[in-house]
Amino acid sequence: MSTATDRPAASSTRTGRVVVLVAVVLLAANLRASVGSLGVLLTTVRDDLGMSTTVGGVLTTLPVLCFAVFGAVSGDVARRVGLHRTVAASMALVVVGLAGRAAVDTTPLFLLLSGIALAGGAVGNVLLPALAKEHFPDRLGLVSSIYGATLLGGAAVSSWTSVPIADAFGSWRAGLAAWAVLAAVTLVPWLALSLRDVRADLAAARYPLSRVARSPLAWVMGLFFAAQSAQAYAQFGWFPEILGDAGIGAGEAALVQGVIFGVGIPTTLALPVIMRRLGDRPVLPLVFGTVTVVGWAGVLLVPTAAPWLWAALLGVGGAAFTWVLAMLGIKSRTAAGTAGLSSFVQGLGYLLAAVGPFGTGFLHDVTGSWSTPIVVLMVIAVVMAVLGVLICRSAPFEDDLR
Repeated sequence: MSTATDRPAASSTRTGRVVVLVAVVLLAANLRASVGSLGVLLTTVRDDLGMSTTVGGVLTTLPVLCFAVFGAVSGDVARRVGLHRTVAASMALVVVGLAGRAAVDTTPLFLLLSGIALAGGAVGNVLLPALAKEHFPDRLGLVSSIYGATLLGGAAVSSWTSVPIADAFGSWRAGLAAWAVLAAVTLVPWLALSLRDVRADLAAARYPLSRVARSPLAWVMGLFFAAQSAQAYAQFGWFPEILGDAGIGAGEAALVQGVIFGVGIPTTLALPVIMRRLGDRPVLPLVFGTVTVVGWAGVLLVPTAAPWLWAALLGVGGAAFTWVLAMLGIKSRTAAGTAGLSSFVQGLGYLLAAVGPFGTGFLHDVTGSWSTPIVVLMVIAVVMAVLGVLICRSAPFEDDLR
């Protein structure tokens, strides 16, 4: 089956594969930068726009809510419109949202434009595994590790550089607007790729959410994704403040937060080799859960003794994100199955993960300390490890539906 919009993929040649890989890497670089940049500038933004603490809490929860709502429909949109065109449209939203929120002066508009940017990021987030499955089925683990490392790199670089950029230009607006420039650069190759889109393979076998929901594997992966994302976005939103309340300066706290994402880069790049050697053995999810528990325990008991070490351990645990994205492709047989599974897993996962950043702040307000929310995050890490073992032992997604 072929139509005018279903011409051969741009990756059918060696040069085409390189172009697609560059476009995928640029896409991944954007998906956490908008969140990481706001996290380190949130106090300044709140003061300047007159935001309440409650609204600040909404901002820390908004990413996971947008990823849940818009991520859940991404697979259906891509089946109808095409993978490349959907990604191009999502990046256009990111450009508009990031550039717009850096220019507005009111809290409602800032929230609205942040939501627009995050909606675009949600679509790109869900479609990354499907893009890897479609264009690089023979290098799935490698490509997953590359875009996973790039995603973490975007988070780290935005955490490290947004404050210096803001200081250099004398305004937090510059620190946020810089990432709209990156998004605009990323949009260019996706506009070119949208002229030779991929749609036929995704349309050949439909996996609507109602059908995917009948798969036990989809629910297990969704819960794992929720546990991992709850950890990540609690760290995005509150880790600098946790360290600050322990007596660590704001500048050092921002750098330490960047270490969480920076350490995840080499860990993620090593995943393909490690996964090949381990096969179906559930070693990695057990490691991710263990180091996350140890990292939080250090923050809880002796936060100022070795904050860089605790951040490094949490960063290794954060590689669970790339692992589960790779497993979306490994545990499905087709690009259509990967897209359907990814939409369900990330939609459910991000919806439940909203409890992470919001619940962390809520428990802190109720108890007056960070001890209870940190203990809860440690328990969630244990649950994540158990779910990861179940994923490793599960049959492929399509077999679950037969």
